[in-house]
Amino acid sequence: MSNPIFRFATVSGQDTHWSLKRNCSVTPAQLGWMYLSLCVVSLGIGAFFWFRGALLVLPFAWAELLAVGCAFMVYARHAADGERISLKGGRLVVELESAGRLERAEFNRQWVRIEPSAGDTSLIEVYGQGRSVQVGRYVRPELRGALARELRMALRGAS
Repeated sequence: MSNPIFRFATVSGQDTHWSLKRNCSVTPAQLGWMYLSLCVVSLGIGAFFWFRGALLVLPFAWAELLAVGCAFMVYARHAADGERISLKGGRLVVELESAGRLERAEFNRQWVRIEPSAGDTSLIEVYGQGRSVQVGRYVRPELRGALARELRMALRGAS
C-alpha cells in the first residue's frame, strides 16, 4: 500500500520498504529470444552466401554472434540489479544487489544518519555504528535529495 507522505516507499503496517530497481526495458528471457532469432537470421544469411561461394561470410557471422552474445550476457547479468531498504521496528536494513551478488547492512534506527555523499545530486550515504553504504544509484540524480528526506522522515517515525 502506498502512503501519500512517501513518494518512493511502500508502507505495510509499521514497516516501510523502498525498492529501487534498474530501469530495464528488456527482460533476460526476452533478450534470449531476441538473440536466438538474431542467430537464426544471421546464420541463415551466412549459410546462403557460403553455398554461393563466399566462404568468409559464415565465419564472420559466427564472430558477430559471439560478440553480440557476450554483450547480451553482460546486460542480462545486471538486469536484476537493485537496492532494497527496509525499516522494520528499530532496524534499518539495506540490501544492494549487483550482478547476482547481495550485500546487506543493518543499522540501529536511532544511530543511523542519512546524508548526500558530496552534493544534493550525489549518492546517498547511510552510515552508523562504524559502517556506511551508498544508495540511490537507480534514482535520477535530481530526485536523490527527495529520497534522502523521505528516508530521514521515516527514521524519525513520520509515517
